[in-house]
Amino acid sequence: MKTFDASGKRRKVVVVGAGNVGSAFCFALAQSGLAEEIVLLDANADLAKGQALDLAHGQPYFPAVAIRDGSPADYADASVIVITAGAAQKPGETRLQLLQKNAAIVSSIIGEIVAAHACGVVLVASNPVDVLTYVALKRSGWERGRVIGSGTVLDSARFRYLLGRHCGVDVHNVHAYILGEHGDSEFAAWSMTHVAGMSMEDYCPVCRACADWMAERHAIVQAVRNSAYHIIEYKGTTCFGVGMALVRIVGAVLRGENSVLTVSTLLDGEFGLRDVCLSVPSIVCHRGVDRVVESRLSDPEREQLAASADVLKSALSQVGGAS
Repeated sequence: MKTFDASGKRRKVVVVGAGNVGSAFCFALAQSGLAEEIVLLDANADLAKGQALDLAHGQPYFPAVAIRDGSPADYADASVIVITAGAAQKPGETRLQLLQKNAAIVSSIIGEIVAAHACGVVLVASNPVDVLTYVALKRSGWERGRVIGSGTVLDSARFRYLLGRHCGVDVHNVHAYILGEHGDSEFAAWSMTHVAGMSMEDYCPVCRACADWMAERHAIVQAVRNSAYHIIEYKGTTCFGVGMALVRIVGAVLRGENSVLTVSTLLDGEFGLRDVCLSVPSIVCHRGVDRVVESRLSDPEREQLAASADVLKSALSQVGGAS
C-alpha cells in the first residue's frame, strides 16, 4: 500500500459539516493562512453555500485563500479532510442511539471519500470522537496514521490554560497533556506535566500558589472534564476552542511539523493496548500520525489509560465495531 505524503501538494482542506464546529474551524483556518483552498460540504447544501459565501466576503481581511462550497469530488485532491458532521442529541435520545446514528453518518462519509480515491489525511472531530475515529479507520481500510481524531488536543489546551491561570504563568510556558478518551474517562498525565521546565513536584514548592496542591490537582482535572458541559449549558454548543484545536492539528499536517499532539489514533501494542483509538502523544506530520510516542507513564497513569481503553471498547461493542 502506497504511503500518503501531503508535502508538495496544494494545501486544500475539505470540511464535511458546515454547522457550528465546521464554520468556526473554517473561520479560524481562513485567518491562519495555512490553507490555499477551503471547501465546505454539508448534507444541507444551502447551509454550506451560505457559510462559504459569508466567509469569502471577509477575504480582504485575511491571507489569500479560495473558499467555496463543494461536492464529494473534492475529496480526491484534498490534503486534509476534516469531518465535523454529526447529529445532535435529541430530548429522550440515549447516548447509544446518538452513537449509532453518528457512526452511520461517518461511515457513509468515509465511503464517499474512499470512492473518490482520496489521497489525503482524514481528521475526525465528530463525537464521540474516539469511537468514530475507529469506525472511520476500519471503514476506509487505510493505514492507521491517515485517519486520526481530534482527541484530547482541546482538553490538553484547557488543562494548560487552567494550570497557567492557577500558577500565574504564561500558558505558553506550561506543557501538559490529557490522555485517553475524549470524555469522562480521560485523565491528566501529571508525570509529563512541566512548568518552566520543572516537573510539578519540583515547581509546586517554588510556586506556593496553594495550600493543598493535591486537592487543587483534582479540582483542575475535574474542571477540564466538565468544561464542555458548562459551555453547552451556558451557550448551547462548543465551537471556538475546538475550531482552533483543529487548526493546530491541520497545520501540523499541512506543514509537516512533526508536532507532538494528543490526537486520537489506533494503538497497536503501544502502552500494552491494541485495537482501540484514543489519545496519546503522537508525532503528526504530512502523513498524519507518523508514530506514537510511548512516554514513560506512572503505574497509576497506565492503569487509567487501560481503563479508558476499556470504556471505549465497550462503546465499540455496542455500536457494532466498524460496521
